[in-house]
Amino acid sequence: MSDQIKAFRVALAKTGVTSSDFDLNTDATLPEGRVLRPAGVLAPIIENDGGLELILTKRSSALKHHPGQIAFPGGKQDEGDKDVIAAALREAKEEIGLPPSVVDVLGTLPAHETVTGFLVTPVIALVKDSFKIKPEPGEVEEVFTVPLDHVLDPDNYLIQYRRWRGQRRYYYVVPYGPYYIWGATARMLRAWTERMNP
Repeated sequence: MSDQIKAFRVALAKTGVTSSDFDLNTDATLPEGRVLRPAGVLAPIIENDGGLELILTKRSSALKHHPGQIAFPGGKQDEGDKDVIAAALREAKEEIGLPPSVVDVLGTLPAHETVTGFLVTPVIALVKDSFKIKPEPGEVEEVFTVPLDHVLDPDNYLIQYRRWRGQRRYYYVVPYGPYYIWGATARMLRAWTERMNP
């Protein structure tokens, strides 16, 4: 495991280009002068039976934005947050009960622009000790894990589309069992996959 974690640190230390919800939609016209709000999401890795797994959440179906979708714990950077990493750690504690004290940040990926106007920085981290998962009932319907090898395998990604604002909008999907991982979450995971498989 230590060799894999070291490989993550090395890969994440490299520079890269930002990604976007519009990457697969080359005809999309982004608004001039748009203002993007900074946000951070945490990609927490745990060791389980000698393998590495990624913690993800299923958003509450009662939420106004992205109900029921698969997401990383995280959210927008608040005034009290030092940076987007601090925002990701704070949100992970609020959403799934993950204490920052047991988190070892391995690095970050380039920021990802969402259709909802956020510039999201994915923070990759190793959870060093066990903790009690406590989903925030107003935001999180379920917390689950996916084998890290599954989401870091480029062969597991598909490109699908939906009608959005009268046009086809293409996006990445990386399904796992009953979980339909798509949109911004899948795009950020795809960026991590590309970083690990240049």
